Amino acid sequence: MQIDDTLLNKLEKLSALQINDEKREEIKKQLSEIVSFVDVLNELDLSSDEAVVSSIKGGTPLREDEPHLSNVVDEILKHAPSREGHFFAVPKIIE
Repeated sequence: MQIDDTLLNKLEKLSALQINDEKREEIKKQLSEIVSFVDVLNELDLSSDEAVVSSIKGGTPLREDEPHLSNVVDEILKHAPSREGHFFAVPKIIE
């Protein structure tokens, strides 16, 4: 599948991006290569393969869920320029 200007414009609008004119040709080429690669993957016959959820025999080993004290709030807020209690203090922007 070839990516043309119409499709690129649609993708640009859907993604809320603005692509510079000097980058458009390069982006179209790269997107076309990605779509071509996916097309190759779609040609693979996987009907005889079973789905694999985990490569670890018996599933993912779980650890015990043990509660422990955490100081996450203070760790995060120590980087804040201003705070009030356990909250970020920000300037009022709406009257």
